[in-house]
Amino acid sequence: MAKIIGIIVVFASVLGGFMLSGGQFMALVHPFEVLIIGGAALGAFLQANPGSMFMHVFKKSLKMFSTRFTHTYYLEVLRLLYEILNKSRREGMMAIEADLEDPAASPIFSKYPAILKDERMTAYICDYLRIMSSGNMAPHELEGLFDMELAGIKEDLDHPAHAVAKVADGMPAMGIVAAVLGIVITMSILAEADNAEIGQKVGTALVGTFLGILASYGFFGPLAGALEHDAKEELNIYEAIKAGLVASASGMPPSLAVEFARKALYPAHRPSFIELEQAMRGS
Repeated sequence: MAKIIGIIVVFASVLGGFMLSGGQFMALVHPFEVLIIGGAALGAFLQANPGSMFMHVFKKSLKMFSTRFTHTYYLEVLRLLYEILNKSRREGMMAIEADLEDPAASPIFSKYPAILKDERMTAYICDYLRIMSSGNMAPHELEGLFDMELAGIKEDLDHPAHAVAKVADGMPAMGIVAAVLGIVITMSILAEADNAEIGQKVGTALVGTFLGILASYGFFGPLAGALEHDAKEELNIYEAIKAGLVASASGMPPSLAVEFARKALYPAHRPSFIELEQAMRGS
């Protein structure tokens, strides 16, 4: 909701201030300037990134308006960890083998569809539980393996934000390209145009610069920031899962291992000790 309000505030402030100052809205409507700036930015994006990145960024951008990283989601991750660790402690690691081989059919994982829907996170949890069930890896070795994988996950999660940030950095320059082309058109008609027409062409050229700067600092820059924040929150959940599983591998009981995971979460949506205790009792 805050992001939608932010977009509205940008539009209202810029366009409202312009019109209240005596400007005409239609003076800013130049589709071909948008074509030049938007097309050049898109082409640069496609050149700089893998082919699949455009749809990946597009889908993640749409999700920015409603994040899944909420207080409830964090609590569900912790409850899942507690349930699976508690079962393995009571019945042995072999008892959770069926849960790990087919999470979709698992009575435990199926209780948490939001987590099960995230294939990477589900595989992440199952893979390390399988490693722990082998019993051949010391806790510090397990932690080292976690760190190596988390470095790769971080790189993958950060890529969309970096890609959009590069576009944001280039938008003012694309606006200048549109402005220069507008000036070239103006120069070509100097001989037969009157002052009003020349002024109109120069104004159109300046709109190109305006649109490029506004798109950069009003929309694409903030979008890159939102994607970066989203990546940090998602990585934090992976780090919390790591903390809980390493604690369990070190011999901590499930309730204490999950407390390690809880403490690793960012404070903004971190469940309280009492909330987690009640959730574990409910499990």
